[in-house]
Amino acid sequence: MNIHFHAALFAASTLVAASGLPALAQQPAAPPAINHSAHGAPMSQTEADAMPSSKAFKAADDKMMQGMMAPRTGNADQDFVASMIPHHQGAIDMAKVELQYGKDPMLRKLAQGIIAAQEKEIAEMRAWQKKHPISR
Repeated sequence: MNIHFHAALFAASTLVAASGLPALAQQPAAPPAINHSAHGAPMSQTEADAMPSSKAFKAADDKMMQGMMAPRTGNADQDFVASMIPHHQGAIDMAKVELQYGKDPMLRKLAQGIIAAQEKEIAEMRAWQKKHPISR
């Protein structure tokens, strides 16, 4: 599944759950893989999954999803930053994969901007956490 699609789906489901609205009946289908081998032939999903960039994206996604599974406190503010910090770190990690393996100049520039913006927001959320420790 596309990492950004997965992250967007998580964010949407979190917002729906927080709003009290009924959950979505079904998830949209993931877009088909359009990878191509060096010979120009379509690459199988198994071949794509074996590529270094795919492994790196999967590792970043797995780390992000694990981090966002922190137990909830019942405090919306605390839970928001506890989930958003690993979500933003996931965006940074994925942007770094783009910088390592990607070739498109526009996407590389976008990745650099994502890293800068997400690092700043993580710092702001960590500062907020220091000022607002979890009280149980």
